[in-house]
Amino acid sequence: MMNPAENYILNQPEPFRSILLHLQVTIENTITGVDLKYKYRIPFYYIDGKPFCYMNQSKDYVDLGFWNAAYLTKHVELMVTEKRKVMKSLRYKTLEEINDTVLVEVLQDAYSVRKEKFYK
Repeated sequence: MMNPAENYILNQPEPFRSILLHLQVTIENTITGVDLKYKYRIPFYYIDGKPFCYMNQSKDYVDLGFWNAAYLTKHVELMVTEKRKVMKSLRYKTLEEINDTVLVEVLQDAYSVRKEKFYK
């Protein structure tokens, strides 16, 4: 049986479904030990029971949001804050907009920040 987070992804219209699936595969191949859950009605990745990042399809884009974004150092100029104090996200309107190098570097940065700052 699929979990509700996977249902959320598969039930999105294109191009959002393709974007979400690409993000899902990249996250799961880049960060070991992530656990895909369905929280706040969106797919949320947890590591050791703590929130790591989330995927949210909204309006005409998909956000890949990071929990401890204040500490991120890689590619922050490409991230959207939109008046959110803690959250920052990479935002995609098309699959072609995803730069895998940037995506992987941000994921690795978020993972190392998480280990250094919060869970020594």
